[in-house]
Amino acid sequence: MNLPNKLTVLRLVLTILIIIILLFPFDTMGMGLPKLFINEVLVIDTKYIISGILFVLASFTDTLDGYLARKLNLVTDLGKMMDSIADKVLVDSVLIILASYGFIHPIIPVVIVLRDIVVDAIKMAAGNKGVVVAAIMSGKIKSFLLMFGISLTLFYNLPFELWNLRVSDFILIVAAILALTSSVEYFNKYKKYMV
Repeated sequence: MNLPNKLTVLRLVLTILIIIILLFPFDTMGMGLPKLFINEVLVIDTKYIISGILFVLASFTDTLDGYLARKLNLVTDLGKMMDSIADKVLVDSVLIILASYGFIHPIIPVVIVLRDIVVDAIKMAAGNKGVVVAAIMSGKIKSFLLMFGISLTLFYNLPFELWNLRVSDFILIVAAILALTSSVEYFNKYKKYMV
């Protein structure tokens, strides 16, 4: 297993830690994590801050593993597949959890997960005909915005929340729109392989 693939595995491990931290019932178990108070109005549960730090680290490994794979000429089919799975597990699981806790609107994870299914189906259909489907720019921008928006959400949209600016929501909405746009682009570009 080469270094980029190890970073991908690290991303999966970090994702599992994030999921455990976000879903573990600390308060019910009598192990409540400290809460921070900002402006005596905003209450911050530190489990989201810890998860945010881990999410940023996991997101960074996504950039780093691809960069190293290309720079060191270590791009493999296994690595590409693992990277795609790790990205989806990280982003989709955290979006679903944030929606279940009311941090974001449920339509965001629904759009993102459906987009992932559609694009993966297109990639499989094209792959069966020997065509490799490369990432498109709108998809790359969507991924960056999702990771940025999720990070901001986990950090309680600070500092923008202090001025009542819902920057994290706006970024995630733009990412969802780009998700729809990129799925249409993928379909239009590769529909000839769908028959």
